[in-house]
Amino acid sequence: MIFKMPTRYFLVSGVSEGYTPLNAFDGALLQAGIGNTNIVKMSSIVPPHCKPISPITLPPGALVPAAYASITSDIPGEIISAGIAVALPEDENQNGLIMEYSAKGERRKIEETVRNMAVEGMKLRGWEIKDLKSIAIDHKITKIGAALAAVVLWDSSIWHGNSDLKPQMSNFDVWT
Repeated sequence: MIFKMPTRYFLVSGVSEGYTPLNAFDGALLQAGIGNTNIVKMSSIVPPHCKPISPITLPPGALVPAAYASITSDIPGEIISAGIAVALPEDENQNGLIMEYSAKGERRKIEETVRNMAVEGMKLRGWEIKDLKSIAIDHKITKIGAALAAVVLWDSSIWHGNSDLKPQMSNFDVWT
């Protein structure tokens, strides 16, 4: 197995302009604090007993599992947004659920949509929600821009075993 079972997660977001869509996406990753890692895109499940933490600075080059929503555009003046939500069940022995969404439009609408997606996903499973967290960000395009919202999963034994991993400051509110 490449990864240990994650025990912690955190939400981040970022936006950027770039020379190409890939450069804009890279800039959004950097603004979110995860741009110098190897992101491994995963599907939408938070392991049982996984707890939220404040964003941390990850080791450069680390393999980092994350679920994310992203969008790029090259239409000047267009507003793009990305959002992500995490729903945790009342029963901590069950897994949690991550939903991702990105679209043209403002942050509040995208965040409302992604939260509703998480609620519906939990209803489909027949589970009551104990906690629902979300984050979203929007960006008005100048030339070529990107928006990204992500849930990063991490193993707390790595966090506790490395004093170089420190909480990072975030400019973005997480909606609980």
